[in-house]
Amino acid sequence: MIVEQHWWNGDRTARGRRDVYIRTDGQRWEVQAQIGGESGRSRVQECPSRAAAAILAGAWRGNHPAWRELPQ
Repeated sequence: MIVEQHWWNGDRTARGRRDVYIRTDGQRWEVQAQIGGESGRSRVQECPSRAAAAILAGAWRGNHPAWRELPQ
């Protein structure tokens, strides 16, 4: 899977860090929400389309202004 988009909540601590990814293999789409950095917990949800993945990623990020998209 290739990461298409990646957002980070701006918190550098292991307990507070949150990441949301949109990933694809060219045919399938999925959104991953990760808590606690690379060694933390994560949840992956498959989506039927790129648009559905974008909606889910937005919902998982919420409206907090600290979220920022990281370059790929």
